[in-house]
Amino acid sequence: MPALADLLPLLEEIWENRTVSNGGPLLRRFESALGQHLGLSDLSVVTNASLGLVLALRALGVDRGEVITTPFSFVASTHAIHWAGAIPVFADIENETLGLDPQAVERAITPQTRAILAVHSYGHACMVDELEAIARRHGLPLLYDAAHCFGVELDGRSILSRGDAAVVSFHGTKVFHTCEGGAVRLPNHPAKLNFDILANHGIADENSIPCIGLNAKASELQAAFGLALLPHATECIARRGTLDARYRELLATFPDVQCRSVGPRQTHNYYNFPIRISAPGMRDEAFRRLREVGVMARRYFHPLISRLDGYRSLPSADPSNLPLASAAAQEMLVLPLYPDLEPSDQDRVVEELARALASQPEAH
Repeated sequence: MPALADLLPLLEEIWENRTVSNGGPLLRRFESALGQHLGLSDLSVVTNASLGLVLALRALGVDRGEVITTPFSFVASTHAIHWAGAIPVFADIENETLGLDPQAVERAITPQTRAILAVHSYGHACMVDELEAIARRHGLPLLYDAAHCFGVELDGRSILSRGDAAVVSFHGTKVFHTCEGGAVRLPNHPAKLNFDILANHGIADENSIPCIGLNAKASELQAAFGLALLPHATECIARRGTLDARYRELLATFPDVQCRSVGPRQTHNYYNFPIRISAPGMRDEAFRRLREVGVMARRYFHPLISRLDGYRSLPSADPSNLPLASAAAQEMLVLPLYPDLEPSDQDRVVEELARALASQPEAH
């Protein structure tokens, strides 16, 4: 949360301006400050990242056909494809980044393919060069669900600068947040103009509504939260980095635990702390025991999106098509990581994890 002393003057501005939405002065200021912080000049702030994904697809002309994506993600990425009017086609991941496997994407392309939607899992860049080469070769737009990636840089630039569109989340659980919210980058100017119209009900001006849009406008209250927190974002990420390094030190001797490494070309924002537990059945046992003692570990991402009722009937959802994603869904566990986490609580998390891993999995 922002310091109340930082937030109150911004709330007073809202009361003085008597403007709470529709592109008010705080939102315009926030978009500008956010662009300066990230080194980007073409961001559109939205009320949440899910609507950002839907409208980014539509702004790039995707309203039917197939979109290739990963099943190893939060449900919003695939749901966005559905609400944009297209059909998700699942391709397997690769183990280095847990992102889309470019070879699997290439095999999944058909005459009905309209786009590729990749995900940077846990803020780790997927194989962008390979995916972008495939997208160019086939003339397909490439979108990135970069929900976890606030402040992440790849090759010295914001990771949001890659692809035909990138969407970052400002949900309350993220490194930087506006309670709910997000931002979309569309480097193609006509596509960005189209997106901004779509995000305002399809309204171009008082006399023209050229398309069927949605309401994805962010409010002045969201902008106030963002403006209050943005000056502290770098400090927040640094604190997370300290905790990340300490977790790695504490877990270094755990034989069945693999800590995810960051690629050499990117910075990291330490959004969360994912580990991979290779011993059969032990991830779920560790999850159960940690929850029993009040440690809020998460099984990100379980179940696979392809196993959900709304998608499991798709031909591409067959588990035999997704062996690496299926394995990751059974082995990944996210440990608590947030700036206010005390070292003593971090010790407790690791101690409880050690107890769980020392036990035998229960029969199922």
